[in-house]
Order: sequence, then structure tokens, then C-alpha cells
Amino acid sequence: MAVNIDDSYEARPAILGEYKALLSINSEIGIAAAIEAQRLAEKYGKDFLCCEDLVSIMGVGKNNIRQMLNSDDFPTMEIGNRKVVSVIAFTLWSLKNNAIIG
Repeated sequence: MAVNIDDSYEARPAILGEYKALLSINSEIGIAAAIEAQRLAEKYGKDFLCCEDLVSIMGVGKNNIRQMLNSDDFPTMEIGNRKVVSVIAFTLWSLKNNAIIG
């Protein structure tokens, strides 16, 4: 079956439009995440959040935070025996999960 090259060009504007819309959404999320990450970093005076910080931010108990810190989909880092999350990783995770839940 022969493919007409001109046919593929007809679909290109629609694909480019969808791509631009997706970039716009991702850019808005990235900007929102950067602003929120900066706010949290300034409020807590650090770039990594510990269990106690997350309890304060999320308003849930330590057991729930520890369970979240141990889950596979939460972006934790281990520093010695402590699990922490970078402010930007937490912010992106929070935006991603709110979008899915909401």
C-alpha cells in the first residue's frame, strides 16, 4: 500500500497543536511547582523536608507520613538513617497526586 506523503502533512498541524497545549500545561505546572517549592524552602529554611516538616505541611500524623516516606511512589532520599524529600520533588509529587485524586 502506497502512502501519500502529503497525507501525513495534513495531520501535522493537529499534532503540533496538541503538543503545544501539552507544553503549556506542563509549563504552568512547572512554574507553579517552582513557586511553591521556593515558598516552602524559605518557610522551613532548608531544601530537604523531614518527617516533622511533612507532618506540619500536610496536617497528618507521623505514622501516615512514615508510611508515605516508605512507599515506592514517594520521592525520598536516605541521608544516614533518615528519610527526607527535596522540596521540589515533594512539590511535584503533591501536584501530580492532587491532579490524579482531584
